[in-house]
Amino acid sequence: MTKPFVDLTNAFVYSGLSMRRVVAMDDAAHLDPTERELAILRVLWSRGPCTVRDVHKALSGSSEVARTTVLKLMQIMFAKGLVSRDESEFSHVYIAVPEEQAVERQLVRSFTDRVFGGSAMGLVSRALDARPLSADELDDVRRLIDEAAAEAEGS
Repeated sequence: MTKPFVDLTNAFVYSGLSMRRVVAMDDAAHLDPTERELAILRVLWSRGPCTVRDVHKALSGSSEVARTTVLKLMQIMFAKGLVSRDESEFSHVYIAVPEEQAVERQLVRSFTDRVFGGSAMGLVSRALDARPLSADELDDVRRLIDEAAAEAEGS
């Protein structure tokens, strides 16, 4: 009974692969990884190329997740273009496709649009209200503002 379900699921996941487009780094704007996909991407960003077993081992310390669930998520992520994989070995090795900063930028942009109507000022204001900043953090924020101002003047 399980085999037909697995075959059907695999057919569904892999059916889109031939039509799958290669995701360029700037295309990350079209990709909003789910919370679980983001956890897998974090493992790949921090450790580099990994097998499903490696990712499962890294994730099992923070939550109870079955290896088969990690495998299925990584297959879906491959179909979506979030990861690529090296199939030359028996255990496939997965690599994150989008860069960490590109995904972070997209998530912040999406969050800012949904919560603050696209207002970066609203986001920054709430972020500063959320918790007190240390003197070092305030200095870092001032430096970032100065850099952004200099960049805006230069363009």
